[in-house]
Amino acid sequence: MTTTIRSLFPNLQVFPALGNHDYWPQDQLPIFTSKVYNAVASLWKPWLDEEAISTLRKGGFYSQKVSTNLNLRIISLNTNLYYGPNIVTLNKTDPANQFEWLENTLNICQQNKEKVYIIAHVPVGYLPYSRSMTAMREYYNEKLIDIFRKYSNIIAGQFYGHTHRDSIMVLSDKKGNPINSLFVAPAVTPVKSVLEKQTNNPGVRLFQYDRRDYKLLDVLQYYLNLTDANLKGKSNWKLEYNLTQAYDIEDLQPKSLYELAKQFAILDSKQFIKYYNYFFVSYDSRVICDGKCKAFQICAIMNLDVISYTDCLKQYYIQHNP
Repeated sequence: MTTTIRSLFPNLQVFPALGNHDYWPQDQLPIFTSKVYNAVASLWKPWLDEEAISTLRKGGFYSQKVSTNLNLRIISLNTNLYYGPNIVTLNKTDPANQFEWLENTLNICQQNKEKVYIIAHVPVGYLPYSRSMTAMREYYNEKLIDIFRKYSNIIAGQFYGHTHRDSIMVLSDKKGNPINSLFVAPAVTPVKSVLEKQTNNPGVRLFQYDRRDYKLLDVLQYYLNLTDANLKGKSNWKLEYNLTQAYDIEDLQPKSLYELAKQFAILDSKQFIKYYNYFFVSYDSRVICDGKCKAFQICAIMNLDVISYTDCLKQYYIQHNP
């Protein structure tokens, strides 16, 4: 993939992040230098500076300024270290010292008045299709949420993958005020578990942002109708939606997304019906999500820590199941 991107976009600066399938045995990314970390460091060397390559070799994470926007820094986390199936990191309080490194890096960014985009594979927060299950181990999730709250004033956006689904999240402070926007991008590869009836169409997205302050403005989500492509024997990628137009919101800022999520929570919300169709990248618009299904979705969007998420489920059931 690295070779393909470099050949098609030779002048493009790329900021990669490791995924849980980028290692063998699967999910078992280590907390120290390994052959895989060294291999990806060598592969990604054309895109990254020496300091980034150094931390990438040590723990699979790095930070680097964007060459065309020197007040913007990308922090690429190795959240695979916090993933439940990774037995290498069991009972470790700070695998590869990534938490310490992250806080130090964000502190320096704050002093230098830099803005930050966080990128990683396994997202923070709760999985929107199951009850009370974080994407990573709960301890690590709480730790990251604390750090992101502390430095929310310089974090201009967070971007994740892993679930193969299209979802948004809004991080709030402990008083319930929205302070950060988070996005989980759908995958090019379709996947579903044995417990799921649905899969996803392939998806690719573009973000629009303001070059002056790195404020996120919009998402252009493209998709491939895989059923149609297989029937016709050719692919036809189309624009699935433009986020601000689809939901009639001003931008991607935390307050805008928080108000949108409140609209989702309304009984028989047409906005939520649309959102749930996009969740599977327009795979099957006939599928309905209500009751528990909707409660899990809404609470996962608006609550990323254990206390607020648990309270949300209780309140949602009280409101909708008197």
